[in-house]
Amino acid sequence: MDWYGYLPLWCGVFGALALVGYGRSLAGVTKAQRTVRVKGRIERVDEPRHGSSPSDGISVVVSFQDPSTGQEFTVTNDGGPGETIGTAWTGREIGVHYPPGRPHAFKFANHLSEGGRGLGWANFALFLVYAGVVTVVAIDRGWPWALVGFCGPWALSGLCHLPGNLRDRSRRIGALGAMVAVPGRVVAVLKSVTVDSDTGTSTRLVPVLTFTTLDGRAVTAYCESGLKNPAGSRGLDVTIHYSPDDPARFVLDVEAERDSWHWDMVVNIVGVLAVTAAAVVGAVML
Repeated sequence: MDWYGYLPLWCGVFGALALVGYGRSLAGVTKAQRTVRVKGRIERVDEPRHGSSPSDGISVVVSFQDPSTGQEFTVTNDGGPGETIGTAWTGREIGVHYPPGRPHAFKFANHLSEGGRGLGWANFALFLVYAGVVTVVAIDRGWPWALVGFCGPWALSGLCHLPGNLRDRSRRIGALGAMVAVPGRVVAVLKSVTVDSDTGTSTRLVPVLTFTTLDGRAVTAYCESGLKNPAGSRGLDVTIHYSPDDPARFVLDVEAERDSWHWDMVVNIVGVLAVTAAAVVGAVML
């Protein structure tokens, strides 16, 4: 059986999976659509233990209300479940997700969200159908079809989203100038060691710092970057620059962060131009 013999089978299998996924979404029965999403409030924050794993997250006690029964719950992540809580303060609102009628099976999320339609796997299956068609055509008729087939949609998507991405980056750069500086202190350094047979042993160090905002919120947060010597940073006094609207947005070095966002804008522009050029070259060579 040649490539064109396998193509209908490939498209049929993944096309059917895509149709099932879209059908479930239209019926409103996907996991994402059925998940209950409520607002939780952090009631207590416990300082992470020095040397513990970064994957545990900051231990917090959260209260929330089940909208179907009106019952109040007070729970703790205690290292899980859900997303790793990397920034916390008493009174912060976070997302709490759980299956219908099962509030004890909760998961925490750092941000409040309305959720999606559960189309992730369906969209991926549809992409595999498209990728199969483009691959077979490229093998049969030459590599320029691969440039047009793959780079063309990517370029169109990039050109559509580029203005919004640039506005978002510009807004973030502008927000750096409005940040407030307060003193902070590194209270712990978290550590995890991963052993891989191919790459060897890798160590991840995550300092934990605390600072108090001008309005009195005591913030405990992971500091993924900005410290030159994370291993020996415990007890170090630092200056924190945070956004008054959201203390979870903070940096240690404003100028370095500004340069990083500028480079991010450049990379976005260059990437879109490169993909667009590849699609144009493929179209010309057809």
